[in-house]
Amino acid sequence: MTPRLPLAGVLRTRRPSDIWFKPALSSVAAVAPPNLVLLALGRLDLAMYTMAGSLCALYAHNRPYAARAGILARVIVGMLAGVAVALVTASLTTNAVVLVTVGALLAAAQKALCDATRLGPPGNVVLCFISSACLFVPQSLGQIPGHLALGAAAGAWAWLVCMAPALVRPHGPERRATAQALRAAAAYAATDGTAEGHAAARAAGYTAVQAAWQTLLALPATGPGAAGRHALERLVVRAEVALAAPADTDPEPLRAWARALRGTRRVPHTGAPGATADELLGVDAERAAAPPSLRRRLGPLAPLALRTALGCALAGYASLALGVGRPYWALVTAAALYQANLTLTWSRAVQRVVGNLAGVLLFAAIVPLAHLGQVLLVLCCLALNFGAEALITRNYWLGSVCVTPMALLITEFAGPQHTGELMTERAVDTLVGALVGFLAAVAVTNRRAGDQVERAVTAADRARERAARLLAEPAPAAGDLEAARRALSGALAGLRAAVEAASGEWWQRALPQERVVLAEQSGHRTLAGIVRRQATRPAGDAGTRTEDVRP
Repeated sequence: MTPRLPLAGVLRTRRPSDIWFKPALSSVAAVAPPNLVLLALGRLDLAMYTMAGSLCALYAHNRPYAARAGILARVIVGMLAGVAVALVTASLTTNAVVLVTVGALLAAAQKALCDATRLGPPGNVVLCFISSACLFVPQSLGQIPGHLALGAAAGAWAWLVCMAPALVRPHGPERRATAQALRAAAAYAATDGTAEGHAAARAAGYTAVQAAWQTLLALPATGPGAAGRHALERLVVRAEVALAAPADTDPEPLRAWARALRGTRRVPHTGAPGATADELLGVDAERAAAPPSLRRRLGPLAPLALRTALGCALAGYASLALGVGRPYWALVTAAALYQANLTLTWSRAVQRVVGNLAGVLLFAAIVPLAHLGQVLLVLCCLALNFGAEALITRNYWLGSVCVTPMALLITEFAGPQHTGELMTERAVDTLVGALVGFLAAVAVTNRRAGDQVERAVTAADRARERAARLLAEPAPAAGDLEAARRALSGALAGLRAAVEAASGEWWQRALPQERVVLAEQSGHRTLAGIVRRQATRPAGDAGTRTEDVRP
């Protein structure tokens, strides 16, 4: 089946994210102090290295703070690792073909790791932009430790900026994710039954519920916040119930519960159905299971890494062949295109081209002001940084309108550039990167990704059925119960890993979100039955192990 490559609706704007201002403000707060310090010292030419750490503030805003701390630390380490590879390469060679090749390989590794760890937006794009730019900055080996130290210092500041809201609202991310699931379920329950609106609301509901579970499962299993986590989980289960029986659901209580999650008020308690406790106990059993290894999650992403490497390399080579002095712009454009499927990749290519070309025109209007002084140059970059993060959730092309002039102005930090030349090179690299990157997407396919999700759903269903048959026996062996529990936990973890891998793959069928959520829901309840059966056995019953389950 040939995917449709639409134009209608690609540039349509949507409602901004509920927390659009958080990454926007965090980015400005993380970028401004290092840049202003360098400006005061007269070393604004070093801003590229502090930006490497500062831009890490764009990540993990939807993650609970308990998980965000580690995620941000790993992002900073990953950013510095990419910069280190780029700087060492730049110090050893000035061969543009070699530099482009290294940049393409870095882009492929960054894409695979970001998808395997489900890092979330802005994904690999910021990492690729910084490391690719560093490849083309003249460098010596002796300068590298100092430049990396600047990036590390700015990264530490960015970490503090992103963690600071925890002092005011320590459970904000998980409360927002739960509220979104409730609102989506209420919207589905309130649909008038029309085919198009009904299906769209249902898909949005299951997606929001799955996102809420992923957020809640990132929280620690034990600790002072366990009671609040269970209360949020009960609300997510109520959202699942509404999705399963919309005709019997009044959407107003769901909306009221979502409103009650604002601020720091007590999480509302519900008269949850009897199955809710079972599912929550099953969730705890799944949380106790070991997650798939990084190597296992990277395996299905090999075609995506190959596609990224090929597309970025060919885009960079084409830019070099056209005589463009900054081929990394074409490389980054190609790296930014790759989405979950070919249709979305086409849409991103259109958005990228429109946004970048409009951004080049905006740069032409701004650059005379920026040339009046370095203070104005820094302030213009900060304003564009805020604008990019404020607009990008409405549509990617709107964010690109601000990102493009900001990237062009950053090149002015080292000294004034030729405006016309910058604009021409950026426009050419945008077109080359988008065209070559999309052709690479068409050339390198992986049609097995959808089959992997189907197999994972089937495996989870079979594991649940085997466990259910075991529970139906009057006195199942303790060892069999434990084996069934671990097998079902592993199947559910494998299902989530397959969905996460497929969400970054290119295949032409939509993810079976409803089947995935239903398989997880029934699996959790069956896990709960096993845990309860294990808990009722005498303490001395050999083979029974309930100590690693946290009910």
